[in-house]
Amino acid sequence: MSTYVRILKYVKPYWPHLAGSIVCILFFIVFSSVTLLSIQPFLSTIFQTGGPAAPAEPQIPDPAAGLSLQQSFKAAVEKIYEIFMGPDWSSRPLESLHRLCIMLIAVVLLKSLFEYLQAYFMAFVEQGVIRDIRNDIYIHLNRLSLGFFHGTKTGELISRITNDVTLVNSGISASFFTLVKNPLLIIVYLSLAVLLSWQLSIIAFLILPFSLYLISWIGIRLRKESTRSQERMAEVTSVLQETIAGTRIVKAFAMEHFEIGKFRHKTNEYFRTLLRLTRTRNLASPLTEFLGTMVGVGVLWYGGQEVLKGHILGPEEFIFFLILVFSIMQPVKELSSVNNRIQEALAAGDRIFRILDTEPDVKENPRPVRHVSFKKSVAFRRVSFGYNPSEPVLQRISLSVRKGDVLAVVGPSGAGKSSLLDLLPRFYDPTAGGIEIDGVDIRKMRFSDLRSLMGIVTQETILFNDTVRNNIAYGLADMPMERIRKAAESANAHRFISRMKKGYDTVIGERGIKLSGGERQRLAIARALLKDPPILILDEATSSLDSESERLVQQAIDRLMENRTSFVVAHRLSTVQNADRIIVLDRGRIVEQGRHAELLRKRGLYKRLYDMQFRDEPAAPLSEEER
Repeated sequence: MSTYVRILKYVKPYWPHLAGSIVCILFFIVFSSVTLLSIQPFLSTIFQTGGPAAPAEPQIPDPAAGLSLQQSFKAAVEKIYEIFMGPDWSSRPLESLHRLCIMLIAVVLLKSLFEYLQAYFMAFVEQGVIRDIRNDIYIHLNRLSLGFFHGTKTGELISRITNDVTLVNSGISASFFTLVKNPLLIIVYLSLAVLLSWQLSIIAFLILPFSLYLISWIGIRLRKESTRSQERMAEVTSVLQETIAGTRIVKAFAMEHFEIGKFRHKTNEYFRTLLRLTRTRNLASPLTEFLGTMVGVGVLWYGGQEVLKGHILGPEEFIFFLILVFSIMQPVKELSSVNNRIQEALAAGDRIFRILDTEPDVKENPRPVRHVSFKKSVAFRRVSFGYNPSEPVLQRISLSVRKGDVLAVVGPSGAGKSSLLDLLPRFYDPTAGGIEIDGVDIRKMRFSDLRSLMGIVTQETILFNDTVRNNIAYGLADMPMERIRKAAESANAHRFISRMKKGYDTVIGERGIKLSGGERQRLAIARALLKDPPILILDEATSSLDSESERLVQQAIDRLMENRTSFVVAHRLSTVQNADRIIVLDRGRIVEQGRHAELLRKRGLYKRLYDMQFRDEPAAPLSEEER
């Protein structure tokens, strides 16, 4: 129930449109009832039986006893007919038929108008709620910590924002349209039927307990099946996203058949769960219709005998009663599916709110300290960290880096190099100790203030399916073109950008797929240069490049590092040799530190790494043409 209440909170801002929709539903029901009520005078006019006739053997009521409820209803209907068609309408059948046709056209027109307005108002509510939920999920995802995305499949998140939100929309429509319209139609039709004949109406009520039990039982099963089907859909989306993102590797290893088989397996699982869901969902309507038909046949069998004997109703009244009973079947059928749609919406809502209820591991201080400059140093104070508390990645790291210094971090794979640098922009928080900038703990700073001090260039370059200009000036729509071009020139990117057909307005594709690795890296460096941060984080920025691209990127990095405090996960010899200090990590601890020459003389872990990885000579400077 709490899930349903939370979904309803999204409807609250749209209450004027919702109220308009409900008002239109009420008018729709009124004109639908009038449409049905016009059937009896049509029958009376065509069969020349007069107005709302009494039974075949009318009973003379006792004046002292007053009129019965059924007699009062018939008298009221007769009065309505006289108002619209004249007091002697039954004696002028042809004129009455003309008036009835005109009245029916007008009533149906009004009914259709209010049905259209109701659909428009309801669509405004539904689409508004969909937009708001999607926006909230997206905003919340952007606030979650990096660790959340490392443990959650991208396809699953996409499925939540697309498929699950659509199911929630279906539940809203069911709640405020079907649950309002159909019960009212059923009440109106049953009331008219009771007023015509309470004896025959009792038979019609026999369907109610069976339908309620049926709807409840199916709804419970449907919620479980809906959860399974959406989980399978998330798996399908995840495989699709991974395959498209990794299509180069798939083709390089000739694994197309393997990926096709995996995708088919997931779609088959989804197919089976969807069949179970569809089987359960579609069970209510035909069963309810069958029960309703049984009731209708029962009324026809019993009531027909009574009419023939002249005990209950006149022929045209009995036909009208049958039309009322069978008219009830459609809203009952629709009502039987409401619970199914609501259960599916609740199952989807549970999955959505699980994401919205996920708290970020790294939270901004509610009373942050304003700190927008960097003047002295960055200090790590006995910092420990682990993705899993029982498995520490870093242990008691203490170091201080002065403004303008270059710190290189080296070590074997898994030593904690990247994890150490991820703590600086607060992608993660230390499990013990702290990090200070100019003596201020970074956990007291605003995220925006902290990260505005830093430029980050990693081995995995992230670019967007946008123009070169917008990728360099990421999020800076008003950045002058001259500054963008200057940043590109400093990053050795202007030359290849100029060769593109549209230059800086060229769209580079998703993740920069239309560019080479070196070109992507130089755009990332240009982006960092344009930001002009005082602190620079380089995480193996040239490790996956060929020799030519490496020279271009390395010189761009050297320009980027000028007059900046730099933290570098070292991969290339030139960066290590020029660093003001090198720290060597092993199993999360600093085992050596010093300058390049000092560490070589110690003949420790650094010397062994140097012999294995850094024995090549420094790269040659760029030629004039390459510049």
